[in-house]
Amino acid sequence: MTETIAAAGSKSEQAYQAVKARIVEGSYTPGYRLVLAKIAGDLGVSVVPVREAIRRLEAEGLVKFERNVGATVSGIDPTEYLYTMQTLSIVEGAATALSAPLIGAADIARARAVNAEMRDCLEHFDPVRFTELNQDFHSVLFEYCPNPHILDLVHRGWNRLASLRSSTFRFVPGRAHNSVDEHEALLRLIETGADADAIEKAARLHRSATLDAYLAQSKQ
Repeated sequence: MTETIAAAGSKSEQAYQAVKARIVEGSYTPGYRLVLAKIAGDLGVSVVPVREAIRRLEAEGLVKFERNVGATVSGIDPTEYLYTMQTLSIVEGAATALSAPLIGAADIARARAVNAEMRDCLEHFDPVRFTELNQDFHSVLFEYCPNPHILDLVHRGWNRLASLRSSTFRFVPGRAHNSVDEHEALLRLIETGADADAIEKAARLHRSATLDAYLAQSKQ
């Protein structure tokens, strides 16, 4: 009995990871209807673990149920996105400013190399890859934050963004070009020893600019 439960749990986890990956990478776009039988067939499992996976994804906000339609992929919740980005701009700005004195030349080089990849990504734009690199870049800048409570809030913010939508840049691709330039400006502030207020303000405005771009696009 225990082995059966473990196996079922494993299949449910596999189905969860597979469906979530397809949502995050954009294979399942907002509004896409999730047909349980088809997904089960694709994954080589029964419908039961797929149903369990869909329930987990619904609890995370990635999937919603509509009457006479069934399970579909959620889009961005504008209100939740607004609150998350506003909060993240504040806590990530603070974390970056606190980290700055601890960021060395090797870290700057690592961040700059990631930003170079982001710039290369602009030519044949892949919003999901760009977003992954964007998180890698910012992680270098806030990972040395000595305040564990602020750092925890930053991680929570990034996780919440991931659950809301795989990539904001899918909706505002033009914002990506400005983002890369702002990254370089932020690196220059850190490597030249700018004061904490200047670094925090630059990091905060960088984050809020992405929010502003999304809000402007959503009103069109």
